[in-house]
Amino acid sequence: MKAVDQMTAEEKNQVRAWFRRWDKAASVMENLRVESVRFADTARAIAAFDGAFETAIRDLPAKPYSGLVEQQRLFKLARPGLNTVSQEDRE
Repeated sequence: MKAVDQMTAEEKNQVRAWFRRWDKAASVMENLRVESVRFADTARAIAAFDGAFETAIRDLPAKPYSGLVEQQRLFKLARPGLNTVSQEDRE
């Protein structure tokens, strides 16, 4: 997509129309979401997913860690200009 300052008047009008359509669609979609939540049968949904949940618990046991420490280590490696990364962190 072009930068706004490089668009023709017609292209700008098309973009504005696109935004108006999505703005209108957003309120319709939100109303659908609210109605869906309001009329959801939670007990039925829980029953429908119970088998899948039990299988996941059986076949994919919880890990002893969340991965957050590893994520932070990777962020530290990716941070430009940070010279305090140890050789151990690089491996």
